[in-house]
Amino acid sequence: VQLQASGGGLVQPGGSLRLSCGVSGSVFDVNAMGWYRQAPGKQRELVATITAYGTANYADSVKGRFTISRDNPKSTVYLQMNSLKPEDTAVYYCNADIRETIVGRTKPFWGQGTQVTVSS
Repeated sequence: VQLQASGGGLVQPGGSLRLSCGVSGSVFDVNAMGWYRQAPGKQRELVATITAYGTANYADSVKGRFTISRDNPKSTVYLQMNSLKPEDTAVYYCNADIRETIVGRTKPFWGQGTQVTVSS
């Protein structure tokens, strides 16, 4: 099982980016999915999570600017980022709680990270 993130890049303050992260490999089901970020010299922090039923949760710093969504048949999670600020600059990691087999337990999987840089 692998998570593949894409969509990062360089954007000016006030701009927008959309991140995507898809699950590949054989899985039984995918539960909660989410995005985390890590800026240089800082700890990884939660950005947003979404349950399999679509209930979303956001860090206070991104509420009203970021929107998380998912496509369950495609096992893909998205992060629409609007009104980006320089302090949003970080490596963004996707995460998914996955059960690989019907008898297996749910485990967290991480994507490889995608760089988002907000700068003029």
